[in-house]
Amino acid sequence: MHRVMKTADAVDADMGVLSARATKFCFRVQTSWKTARRKIAAIKKVLLVSITFAVYLPRREQEGLTAVEMITARRGVLRTFAFTMATSVIGIASAATPSVAAVGPTLMPPGATNLEALKKRLAQAPRRRDFKTVPMILDHPEQWDHEALNEVLAYGAAQKQAWDNTDLGGPWLNLMRNALNSQIWSFRHPDFLAVSVTHGTAPLALFDQAMWDKYQLTRLAGEDFETNRLIIGRKTAAADPANYENAAGPFSVEDNPIPALMQRGVVFMSCHNAIWEQAAALIKLDINPDRLSHAALAAELTNHLLDGAVLIPGAAGTLPELQQVGFHYAT
Repeated sequence: MHRVMKTADAVDADMGVLSARATKFCFRVQTSWKTARRKIAAIKKVLLVSITFAVYLPRREQEGLTAVEMITARRGVLRTFAFTMATSVIGIASAATPSVAAVGPTLMPPGATNLEALKKRLAQAPRRRDFKTVPMILDHPEQWDHEALNEVLAYGAAQKQAWDNTDLGGPWLNLMRNALNSQIWSFRHPDFLAVSVTHGTAPLALFDQAMWDKYQLTRLAGEDFETNRLIIGRKTAAADPANYENAAGPFSVEDNPIPALMQRGVVFMSCHNAIWEQAAALIKLDINPDRLSHAALAAELTNHLLDGAVLIPGAAGTLPELQQVGFHYAT
């Protein structure tokens, strides 16, 4: 105990000496504190660190400061350096993440925090688009976009709707647009989520134009669809989204192609069973320029789904999963 008390007394004495030295130093400072602080702030801004005043002083002046201050300063720098390095590594890792869905401009309403977060998570969820062949029945999650599907199933907002869309030429896109507008601006539910469970002929709209050209998908879609016009953006994309009452704006009937609805948070799911049947129809029509097998042709179609689309094992089987977690059925 005596030794401890003696050591404490010695420390107090040392602190007194250091305090005296610091006092003498203060009287030697020629520049005003205001000027000094301004210079220090400029240095901090360049270095992007926040540490004590002592670190920026000449060495002979630092001798009058306590060891505790110097150690604290060094630790602060090390913490800042470590944090910077860690975030740099995270950034590099993120940049190396393979094959994620593209993220486009947003038409999300103010207050749609949950929907915006879901949209970002879906953009990060991987989509496998390098299939060589696919089976008739998908029996393993790796064969469909299970991460993205799970994100949708886990969405916690109360207002969510699953659309049973089957007719390519029907009013399905317009109906979903109307549902969005009513939920957002009439009932004040900005986090409302609409999901298109797309099967029948409707999934033809979820293939890129390259597949439409190669496999003459007009033969399956009908004469009204010489091209996949449902994926073409319209001029209203340049209109001010703040004016949601604009009858020719981005929330009007003038602008409800699939990309515009995706920007508003709508999720488009593509049915594997429908893709398999469309591949069979193309083979039957002898529209198979590479003479692919049924499994390989279905795989190629799958690999050309639109960015952001979610591949599911089957529409009729996925709808009950959505309903079980609170999605309201619509058709």
